[in-house]
Amino acid sequence: MKNREGTLTALKPASLKEAREAVLDTAGRISVAGAGTAADWAGRLGPVDAVLDTTGLSGVITHNPGDMTVSVHAGTPLRALQEELAKHGQHLSFDAARVADGATVGGLVATADAGPSALVHGTLRDLVIGATTLLADGAVVRSGGHVIKNVAGFDLAKLLHGSYGTLGALVEVVLRLHPVPKAVGTVVVECDLAEAARLGREVLASQLEPTAVEWLSSGRLLVRIDSTEEALPARSERLVRLLGDAAAVAEADVWDEHAALTRGAEGAAVVRIGVKPSLLPGVLAGLPATAVTAGLGTGVATVSVPGTAVAEAHAAVHAAGGTSVLRSRPADLDAPAWGPPPSALAVLKAVKQRFDPDGRFGPGRYDPWEIS
Repeated sequence: MKNREGTLTALKPASLKEAREAVLDTAGRISVAGAGTAADWAGRLGPVDAVLDTTGLSGVITHNPGDMTVSVHAGTPLRALQEELAKHGQHLSFDAARVADGATVGGLVATADAGPSALVHGTLRDLVIGATTLLADGAVVRSGGHVIKNVAGFDLAKLLHGSYGTLGALVEVVLRLHPVPKAVGTVVVECDLAEAARLGREVLASQLEPTAVEWLSSGRLLVRIDSTEEALPARSERLVRLLGDAAAVAEADVWDEHAALTRGAEGAAVVRIGVKPSLLPGVLAGLPATAVTAGLGTGVATVSVPGTAVAEAHAAVHAAGGTSVLRSRPADLDAPAWGPPPSALAVLKAVKQRFDPDGRFGPGRYDPWEIS
């Protein structure tokens, strides 16, 4: 990636101090990059003069097992963090497919990614309780914990969720943790989307407390429950009875198929959509999708569609009052990364102006909304 002059500065700081100095010493526009697992998500990155590589900012800063919190450098692969937390019987209740690919904590926050467990634990927006961010003018902003500089009126940690590196560079993140479940089980039902929607409503209305209810375009409904080892067999049996004769306890690796479908079909465009859960089956039924994962309790789905159908997908989601973003695209695809502008577009532009008035960070990521 090069700018118009053909030169590009690579920045790989190993501390907050180095990151701040690098931004202050660099003129022009900057792209923030982690492990690169979402490099082609959202709008195409415009010309930049420097890339701020956060992978040098890695490792646990402070882990408080008693408080169930951890402070971590934003360039830390979440997979590595989970391995460290597991030693204490804790984890971040977050299971996006990209975690297995080495996605960093900061990158997962910035792209608003999520997995099936968002049904119970929410997204990283709900799990992040503090952040340290470096702005384009070198200001260091902390939310949660000790304050270096306050930005009145903003919950910065939540504001950065889904910002795609356009407001500043995440440097440190404070996360809320949960105990690792003693036992996890999944029940699978072979069924079409309409039947999955009906069964999903029954499960969600029951007292079985599922931690994930996802339908796959291969024709399978997956319902996951967390439990103790002693209680899991009985809870699984209750779930099987509720779901009917076609239900069966699944093998542990059944979620690998879910992760593969989330990454998308080869050669297709991948669109992430979010609508009211009750509207999701109808929206999906109208799309020419070849690969689908559908969160029947969250209203969030990932769909693979032909490149020519991206605009159609955006329009259908917008008509249902939802949101959509292009998550992966063929190299030659010329399609909008985002659907029609939201009603809050003026607010988004004002936030961008407040944090990055010169438009230094992440040019093009919100095209065609013209948030410079």
